[in-house]
Amino acid sequence: MSDVEKQVTAFREEIGRLRTEIARVIVGHEEVVEGTLVALVAGGHVLIEGVPGLGKTLLVRTLGDALGLPFSRVQFTPDLMPADILGTQVLVDDPSGGRRFEFQRGPLFSSLVLADEINRATPKTQSALLEAMQERSVTVAKTTHPLPSPFFVLATQNPLEMEGTYPLPEAQLDRFFVKLRVEPPRAEAMHQILDRTTGEATPRATRVLEGARLLELSALARQVPIARPVQDFVVKLVEGTHPGPGASDLVRKYVRYGASPRGAQACLLGAKVLALLDGRFAVSTDDLKRMAPLALRHRLILNFEGAAEGVDPDRIILALVAEAAGKRA
Repeated sequence: MSDVEKQVTAFREEIGRLRTEIARVIVGHEEVVEGTLVALVAGGHVLIEGVPGLGKTLLVRTLGDALGLPFSRVQFTPDLMPADILGTQVLVDDPSGGRRFEFQRGPLFSSLVLADEINRATPKTQSALLEAMQERSVTVAKTTHPLPSPFFVLATQNPLEMEGTYPLPEAQLDRFFVKLRVEPPRAEAMHQILDRTTGEATPRATRVLEGARLLELSALARQVPIARPVQDFVVKLVEGTHPGPGASDLVRKYVRYGASPRGAQACLLGAKVLALLDGRFAVSTDDLKRMAPLALRHRLILNFEGAAEGVDPDRIILALVAEAAGKRA
């Protein structure tokens, strides 16, 4: 067995153990768990959408336990200020008898940050996350403070109750590697949830993977090669999301702005992780097809007609995937 084959096998085994440990606590939601793991290995942030009570917060806490990473939870509310999450300068007594300003770190200084109901905070507070999500650092009082490594933001939002919420700006949506949708559990899954949560003991995940090892797996994923024809597929797919003379009827009718280059990057990096999970050290178009809805659905900005008709971005993305696959064939 070659070194590459050994690395791929180790990757599958370690991520498999992590997935199994999460499944001890989280019932169902296999696609959401896989999407979250893909994003974390790829080094990206996750936006999780779903109504309350579906286990979004529990998923993030379980992930922190299984990875052994410092975890913090921030409940976003309209009165939350940037200093509440970043930290602030406070006046403290100096041992020499004087006083000095000292930076007190906020909850953002954690490896795994749960931004619960992120769309309930004002744009001013939401924008405070931009530098942290992109640069892995925060600037307070003209001083830049690095964040821990690894650093991930997993944000949740409720798609139904929109009163008192502030839609995320397009620039911030673009910082999320994927957007995942949590659906209500089926009957059998509901029985398992009730069995686990209404008995004497509630299961809790134990550490199966270190943060440092997660960074090594992330570096391995970036080494996965991709053939130019396969990369052409994702380029055509992302180009197809932009309305213009050569765009499809669906895009021209419903889309105001298409996906950015970050969308193509997310598709490609996520596809590399999926390839490793399948035991391959090469990306296929099937990997890109699986990643496309997760990486692009929040990057398609609908126009007035699309929003008024309640068009699902996934419908447009799947049509573009089929069109790109037809052109490639």
